Amino acid sequence: MATARLDYVAPWWTYWLHNFPHFNFFIQSVDNTFKPEEASYQQSLIFLACVGAVGLGLSLLVLAVYLVCLCCCRKDIDEDTKRPETCCVTWTAVITGLIICSAVGVGFYGNSETNDGVYQLTYSLYNANHTLGGISNLVAGSLGNVETGLKQHLERLDEIFSARADYLQSLRFMQLMVNNVIREMAVLPDIDKANVDLAAISDQTASIEYYRWLSYLLLLILDLVICLAMCVGMAKQSRLLLITLQHVVVFLQGTSDFCVSPDKFIVNQTKDFLSADVAHYYLFCSPNLPNPFQQSLTICQRSLTTMQIQIQGLLQFSVPFFPTAERDLLGIQRLLNSTEFSVHQLTALLDCRGLHKDYLDALMGVCYDGVEGLLYLSLFSLLAACALSVMLCAIFRVWTLMGSRDKEYDDIDEEDPFNPQARRISYNPRRSNIHSFCSYTSSLGSQASLHPPPQSASNVVPPPEYMNQSMLFGGSPRYENVPLIGRGSPPPSYSPSMRTPYLSMTDAQIRHFGTDFQV
Repeated sequence: MATARLDYVAPWWTYWLHNFPHFNFFIQSVDNTFKPEEASYQQSLIFLACVGAVGLGLSLLVLAVYLVCLCCCRKDIDEDTKRPETCCVTWTAVITGLIICSAVGVGFYGNSETNDGVYQLTYSLYNANHTLGGISNLVAGSLGNVETGLKQHLERLDEIFSARADYLQSLRFMQLMVNNVIREMAVLPDIDKANVDLAAISDQTASIEYYRWLSYLLLLILDLVICLAMCVGMAKQSRLLLITLQHVVVFLQGTSDFCVSPDKFIVNQTKDFLSADVAHYYLFCSPNLPNPFQQSLTICQRSLTTMQIQIQGLLQFSVPFFPTAERDLLGIQRLLNSTEFSVHQLTALLDCRGLHKDYLDALMGVCYDGVEGLLYLSLFSLLAACALSVMLCAIFRVWTLMGSRDKEYDDIDEEDPFNPQARRISYNPRRSNIHSFCSYTSSLGSQASLHPPPQSASNVVPPPEYMNQSMLFGGSPRYENVPLIGRGSPPPSYSPSMRTPYLSMTDAQIRHFGTDFQV
């Protein structure tokens, strides 16, 4: 029995989940053995679900309080402090978006692993049901052949051989062998008493798993779309993920308790129609455990062989004297051959290796791939729910900052030349008719030929420094006739060398331009 434990060893994560405290409704510790029919164990699972519900309520409450405070208690923030905060909030939204994408990838992997584990479980159940169904059919067919067919032939032969005592003695001996076969066949397991249809369980499990897989696939796609689009429906999505996490954790707890000691649970469930020796033989399949049906099968085989020998002798010696007995003797021989073939098949099917392999495959599918996939799904639900909540808070914060910034822009004077919204204001046509200073300089000669006499500062009207004088000093002619305010750009900065010829303009130049540069 110790060597059989090498075939199946529960994974470490099932032990970790199994050792998680189990409490009933009165906050009392209960046994963590998998006993779904007991009320205390059911209360422990319900208590775990209630803990998840409390966590869900607290998370929603914290989120609601934050949003209310954000909407109702926001303060005016200066521009200098608002920009760094906006950048921080934006990066927070980006990081949470990356976390959601990573969580979705984990969810896809966990969904696939869970589906593989359940598929392996259903496949093993189908195989086990085929084996058990074959055993049941062979036992029923063999009993029918022996109880009905052989007894009828023996009764007719008893009438035919009534005059021969030696032949009647052979018939009595054969009747004794028939009774032995019937008695030993009755010892073999009757699957119908179990009242369990593994095929129906497998079909139901496969159907539930298909809808579970499809639901999670749609949920993962929805999370990915919400993460990419950053929609406003994330509060509801976060709540859905937390509810999903709650169900996954409860199912994980029960499955882990089963995976730690599945043998004990199966023995308790089959004790009404299967002895403990038979259950342990198929659950452990140890070389140290004898086949509980080997003795019965051996007796059946020997009894059938003995009857075959008796029939061969009667066919050889009695048919010449009793030709009418040949038909019944040949009928008995056919039934014996059929029953003997069925016994050989039963010997192969009742061997523990076939059913034990199906049992191990089912455990591997549930406790390894299935539980591992559920762990990844719970990790996905937790990460995605938290990240979606953080992203929701970040997006609301960004909207708040953007709204306050637009409100401050509305308070700026429209006549302010540094207002970015001034570009949407129509400029004065009179200001657009500024003469090109290049055309003037081209008629007088190059700029280097202008050597004006020194003028006093009182005779010079200083033009505004924010006018576009780039053309005078070799600037681009693209904006030569466009006023500076209409362009919505800050005034240029001039070096001292550039300002000297500008301030030393002659009276002729000033009279030529007049007040065009004055605003």
